[in-house]
Amino acid sequence: MPDKKYILDKATAHQKLQRLALEVAEQLDRNEELIIIGIKSSGLVIGEQIAAFVKPYLSNVKVIAATMDKRAPKEISLSEDVDFNGKSILITDDVSNSGKTILYALKPLLNFHPKRIQTLVLVERMHKLFPAKPDFVGASIATTLQDHIYVVVENGEVTGAYVQ
Repeated sequence: MPDKKYILDKATAHQKLQRLALEVAEQLDRNEELIIIGIKSSGLVIGEQIAAFVKPYLSNVKVIAATMDKRAPKEISLSEDVDFNGKSILITDDVSNSGKTILYALKPLLNFHPKRIQTLVLVERMHKLFPAKPDFVGASIATTLQDHIYVVVENGEVTGAYVQ
């Protein structure tokens, strides 16, 4: 098994999440409601961290979880029923590989009319197979198709990311 090549350490990941949160907050009005949908499990941790960073700038932030099988995302379930009409939605995930997960995460929103839907990932790879490009990206990494990027989460926070 090859060695892990770290692309983000804990401090850098924290700094990137803070920057991403500020970018999100800049695009919203202070009184606008933001619903963050974190894709379990690392995407949910990232969503919770983004929520913590944007709360000083926005008065109404809610985080819910989206659960799906990322390899075959036929069924997507949300941790609670929410009326998304007129709301700003931010879908968060750890790594964007092909764009498939982000595309399927939109499925529960199709029966609503949100004000806006945006996506955020900590790490983006350059191998898009689906027409989904994240709106907010912490780091873009050029890898081979054989490489995999892993985001490490410990005790509810991102502690790093590596390529293997």
